[in-house]
Amino acid sequence: MLRDITLGQYYPVDSPVHRLDPRTKVILTFLYIIAVFLVGNLWLYLPVAAYLAFATWMARLPAGMMLRSLRPMRVLLVITFVLNLFFFSGAQELVRIGSIVIWREGLLNALIFTFRLIFLVTGSSILTLTTAPVTLTDGLERLASPLRIIRFPAHEMAMMMTIALRFIPTLIEEADKIMKAQTARGADFETGNLMARARAMIPLLVPLFISAFRRAGDLAMAMEARCYRGGEGRTRLHQLKYGRRDALALLSMLALYLMILLPGWLA
Repeated sequence: MLRDITLGQYYPVDSPVHRLDPRTKVILTFLYIIAVFLVGNLWLYLPVAAYLAFATWMARLPAGMMLRSLRPMRVLLVITFVLNLFFFSGAQELVRIGSIVIWREGLLNALIFTFRLIFLVTGSSILTLTTAPVTLTDGLERLASPLRIIRFPAHEMAMMMTIALRFIPTLIEEADKIMKAQTARGADFETGNLMARARAMIPLLVPLFISAFRRAGDLAMAMEARCYRGGEGRTRLHQLKYGRRDALALLSMLALYLMILLPGWLA
């Protein structure tokens, strides 16, 4: 399950999405998240699904990798669906089993919120899968640079966010190694109910935290040895520039918004 987490991982291929300016990809991700939350009709998720499938195809990402990103969320997806299905009342009754009633509105809400989580997880993962950590740092810093007027530490914030994303795959790999080592010593992480498996994970946390602090200390020493002193006066080898493909990408997002909002305006 740990290896199914795609957040923070980078999939290095040559694709039109990989070649987009990182600022464009960050803006598109935020606009995509807003678009997913704007959808209140189940049928309006069809253009969102089409946009997500098109972006995945343009990024040359394996469909299996995108689907695997949902595996760690399966418990949350089930809970979201069940809570909205059985605890949401409405006007049209579909099924009654004793005192349990399933309403049409509850079923629609359960599907809408479940699909919302699915599209949020899969769509957001495209940003990190198609953007190298260093490039993502540059893009976030440039987007936040106007906030320097109010003394906002744009470079430091972008660096912290990127380091956090970069260390997610490393910590997942470290946790997998520790889990295999403890399994070889007789630890059981697979059997029992949910609470029993959660308690079995507690001995995993101590060596994982020790390893994380050790890696953080090594990274700090390496940055100090290279005379890192923040973003003041730093230059870049590759300058970020908007191109025609970035304009086309933003126009595609505009088309998605029109497909989502136009039916409501015409109603």
